[in-house]
Amino acid sequence: LCDSHSNIEKMDTVLEKSFKSNFKKNTKISSGREREKMYGCEICGKSFTTQNALVKHIGVNHEEKKKIKCDICDYRCSQKSTMKTHVASIHEGKKPFKCDICDYSCSRKSTMKTHVASVHEGKRPFKCDICDYRCSEKGSMNRHVASVHEGEKRLKCDICDCSFSRKDQMKIHVASVHEGKKPFNCDICDYRCSEKGSMKKHVASVHEKKKPFKCDICDYRCSEKDSMKKHV
Repeated sequence: LCDSHSNIEKMDTVLEKSFKSNFKKNTKISSGREREKMYGCEICGKSFTTQNALVKHIGVNHEEKKKIKCDICDYRCSQKSTMKTHVASIHEGKKPFKCDICDYSCSRKSTMKTHVASVHEGKRPFKCDICDYRCSEKGSMNRHVASVHEGEKRLKCDICDCSFSRKDQMKIHVASVHEGKKPFNCDICDYRCSEKGSMKKHVASVHEKKKPFKCDICDYRCSEKDSMKKHV
């Protein structure tokens, strides 16, 4: 009973912060136009058109009490439908939504819409105030600022001293560095890596000689932005 009461108090605190923070923001509703999303989540940055939608979002995604636990991994959630999606996509590899343009596939329709908009249509409305980073979701921007500019890396590797801001980064690190898993093989040379994106960069820079970043001072060119920063 005490734990339940504590969770309710924490939930109320999150809701109160969200409501107070967004009460005076984006409150106009124009006739004939889509309603502004005036209820913003203080935790991840997502916005909603109604208070009930925000309450449900916080309860599902951020409430500490998540009774349903995955039988295979440590993942927990508060809805059976969410667990089914998790098991199907993560553990069974089921990704029914296929992109019509590239070979990308995912488990949710909303994720596919985000992929098409950001990757193929170039829609990345959120721009970082500190660097040139752009993204398609406010939550991604919040994570970017926290990890890159504020140095928040809460996830610590149990084997070495590395730390990360996202769970997927931690999994890739453990699989590639400590377990030696590098499933992506270059068709041209012996290079192997743990991420598809890294393989694309390798092929583009090493075999296709693509070096899009050019120094403004000298003739130096490179394939990655970080290399240019080090050079300058």
